[in-house]
Amino acid sequence: MAYKNWKVATPDPEGRAALEREGVHPLVSAVLSARGIRSVEQARTFLSMHDEPVCDGGQMKDMDRAVARVRLALDRGETVAVYGDYDVDGITATCLLTEFLTGLGGRVIPYIPDRLEEGYGLNREAIAALAQQRVKLIITVDCGITAVDEVAWAKELGVDVVVTDHHECKAMLPDAAAVVDPHRPDCPYPFKGLAGVGVALKLAMTLAGPERAGQTLEALCDLAAIGTVADVMPMIGENRAIVQRGLKALEKPRRMGIAMLVREAGMENRPLNSVSIGYALAPRLNAAGRMGRASVAVELLLSHDGVRAAELAQELCRLNKERQAVELGIFEQCEQLLGNSPQRGAIVLADPSWHQGVVGIAASRLAEQYGCPAFMICLSSGMGKGSCRSYGGINLFSVLEGCQDILEAFGGHELAAGFTVRQENILALTQRIRTQVALQASRVQEPELEVDALLDDPAILDLQGVELLDRLEPYGTGNPRPVLALAGMQVMSRSLVGNGRHLKMKLSKRGVTLDTIFFSAAGRMPELGSRIDVAFYPQINEYRGTRVVQIQLVDLRQAASRAQLERELLDKYRRGDALTAAEARALLPEREEFVALWHYLKRETASEPTLEETPARIARETGRREPVLHTLVCLDVMQERGLIDLDTRGDKVRITLTPVRGKVDLEQSCIMRRLRQMMEEN
Repeated sequence: MAYKNWKVATPDPEGRAALEREGVHPLVSAVLSARGIRSVEQARTFLSMHDEPVCDGGQMKDMDRAVARVRLALDRGETVAVYGDYDVDGITATCLLTEFLTGLGGRVIPYIPDRLEEGYGLNREAIAALAQQRVKLIITVDCGITAVDEVAWAKELGVDVVVTDHHECKAMLPDAAAVVDPHRPDCPYPFKGLAGVGVALKLAMTLAGPERAGQTLEALCDLAAIGTVADVMPMIGENRAIVQRGLKALEKPRRMGIAMLVREAGMENRPLNSVSIGYALAPRLNAAGRMGRASVAVELLLSHDGVRAAELAQELCRLNKERQAVELGIFEQCEQLLGNSPQRGAIVLADPSWHQGVVGIAASRLAEQYGCPAFMICLSSGMGKGSCRSYGGINLFSVLEGCQDILEAFGGHELAAGFTVRQENILALTQRIRTQVALQASRVQEPELEVDALLDDPAILDLQGVELLDRLEPYGTGNPRPVLALAGMQVMSRSLVGNGRHLKMKLSKRGVTLDTIFFSAAGRMPELGSRIDVAFYPQINEYRGTRVVQIQLVDLRQAASRAQLERELLDKYRRGDALTAAEARALLPEREEFVALWHYLKRETASEPTLEETPARIARETGRREPVLHTLVCLDVMQERGLIDLDTRGDKVRITLTPVRGKVDLEQSCIMRRLRQMMEEN
């Protein structure tokens, strides 16, 4: 199990039934109702967010100052540099603002620092080089919020800086011409979840003015969508509206570079959604920055030449394969290190041979594999550059804030961050990190796997239903990709694929067989013929014109035994929890069972007034082949109607018959009526 606990959303049978009555597919109804959507009107509103207006960027603190300074640069004919980050968010933001300002007649230089030589964010050497190119204004995108010294240096060189960023702020802000960041404590902007490219989009729309803001949004939403999805931003509010517009624009990519990248990634004639962006396009764009070639991705997205765009797309795919090989080598090395010397609470590793651009991805894999935050440091000339990834709700920015006295620099956000540390301080940093993580962990709940619905029958996973689930796109924080679960699936076949890294299985239940894939799960192969519970993403696999439903596993665990399932259902019934129709039916006894049990009790208490026995033996003695649950419910009903006194003592029950007058109608029992009502309602 990757997760100790699966938290299945409380079913909403009434909401699900209401949606199904309106013609919504049962699979989609199960997911929507679990997320609080109970009517077709609510569903329609949720699914059509792209029609919603987005917030006015002018509400952001300092946006008026940023617009005034950029307009002044355009009026004066100044050379402007758009200075970005080397990840997908920063690359798309750089291209978005470069394209927009160029369209206004601006003289624009896109600049992204070399990840391996310069590192993250503004740096003095780059500022000096831009000043020599007569740049008078630098606009940062997806970076700059912590660049206090660098902005001061730019001012000394006669270069103004407008900061646009979306990362967490420190106590001191740069003394820039404008600092636009929704995370500023004094920023009244209502939506705080924008990506860096989202903030850049807001600057462009505000510069365009109210009359052309909508047109600007439609022209740039494809870049904004890619950057927002790639940076794993919350997919709620206006992010959802922006990304939905962008996905619609990406159905037929109008940018030559994106069209060539889609083709090279083998995504032609397939729908582009948040999942395919996250797994196909984003890694290829990201590879450019990670391997120190971010300029390739920038040139691709700004290209209007089909031949050149095709060459650049091929280069990105080559860089991505190189990145994958380097990352796998680092990850396997870390596994060996941790096998020899396991670390608790937080993983902190350092090595001079690691590739700075790739350790962040390796840190993500380590965090998932070992269930704790991972901090990886690349050493060079007495300094260490680190990347870290969170796990279990640990806020990395807060952790690094608690270590800032022994760090040279740091920045980022809750889930991912970077830092610089002197090599001689790494041991102290390791101890401090573990202390900070432990302090947070004591206040953070252990991570749970959120499951939308536990399905009774795998037959519900048909092509139509799985296709319709895609209408819930885009997925992200706040609107996660639906996770479903099936219990008691039998393992029919299993094999390792992808050089032994991935687990492929055929699972069966109720005559339905499903193909499954479980990525990076080679060490978790269940026995043939065993019964397992699986949590998964449903998806459609298309091969040579054939389309079949496939499930991509998120987690698996050994299925509960029949006795365990009976105990769980009994506990649920006795707590008074809502039951499904199938659960209520499994508990509901028949009249013949009451008759057989009553005759047995009268016979066994003929000489002794009290019987003490296990429920299982009573069930056998009354001829029941069904679960012992019915015997226990019969006893509860008899006690409720005054026929017996019932006392549970360990694994046995103590039963005493009580004298009654006349006939007792057991069907009028509150227990029986409740079970029948739940069967009818569900």
